[in-house]
Amino acid sequence: MSSVRHRLPGIKLRIHADSDTNDMEGAFTPLDCLLPSGKQSICLIILNQPLDEKYFNVLWRKALLRACADGGANHLYNLTAGRDESFLPDYISGDFDSIKPAVKAFYEEKVDTIVTLGGLAGRLDQTMASVETLFHARSMTDLPVLVIQGTSLAYLLREGRCHQLNVSTGLEGEWCSLIPVGGPCLTHTTGLKWNLDNQVLEFGKLVSTSNTYEPHDPTEGRKPVTVTADKPLLWSMGICMK
Repeated sequence: MSSVRHRLPGIKLRIHADSDTNDMEGAFTPLDCLLPSGKQSICLIILNQPLDEKYFNVLWRKALLRACADGGANHLYNLTAGRDESFLPDYISGDFDSIKPAVKAFYEEKVDTIVTLGGLAGRLDQTMASVETLFHARSMTDLPVLVIQGTSLAYLLREGRCHQLNVSTGLEGEWCSLIPVGGPCLTHTTGLKWNLDNQVLEFGKLVSTSNTYEPHDPTEGRKPVTVTADKPLLWSMGICMK
């Protein structure tokens, strides 16, 4: 499953007609979506209503994107009992007042990281909006939420935890940073070239940008970076795709 979205006001799709099946000036075949050999490219949205299995099986196989609206996940879960692993939706959206706790937990357990592709380039205000979204995400999920674009990754470290960041995949760039976006942060680190020993990071005083990793033997890989802070702290790092 790509993600579990806790609050989403709606799904907006920009639809364009397929010249073979949806010629708005000519013929359209409404039941093409139920034909196994049909040519329509469909998005399947499951609502909080009983599912008709004979329709479901055809539509699920054909769908390019599959989404449940809140309690619709209950019906999907029940209909596919014993086969749940093969029927994971791409999205579950809504205010989560209808989905059963056990069903919500089942689908959440299928994901251990949420990755947002895009949001760190172009306009500065939009980049800052991406960072602000990471703050909102703290109240929506306990999963790590990453934002990736170009040669950068951003990840908001939660307060009061000792974060261990493994940085020996071979995809790391040379730089990394710790930015106190939400306010002053009492910070301790290991594994960096310029570590922080219970120092306060704060705009106008000290910000750890253009940092890098401590020297290491290339045959052994880098040691993990550890970060502890008393407030949310933005970790950013370079990416070097080969």
